[in-house]
Amino acid sequence: MPAELIHIGFGNYISANHMIGVASPNSAPIKRLIHEGRGKGVTLDMTSGRRTKAVIFMESGAVVLAAITPETIEGRVRTQLHGAEEGE
Repeated sequence: MPAELIHIGFGNYISANHMIGVASPNSAPIKRLIHEGRGKGVTLDMTSGRRTKAVIFMESGAVVLAAITPETIEGRVRTQLHGAEEGE
């Protein structure tokens, strides 16, 4: 299965095949996971200095910060997967 790359803003892409979930960064548990990830060196800030609007959890344990909303990411994943189904 080829890697389905999703644009998450400012020229940054992640593999949709390796995403576990997407969350809003506003709750205390998510903020704690971001903080713990920074301590472990697994948080990837892909916001280009913008406000974090989504937190993406990867299979590798990486925590990716994005400047686009979880809804936008979900829409891009859905579009990418729908396009892949049509191409088969």
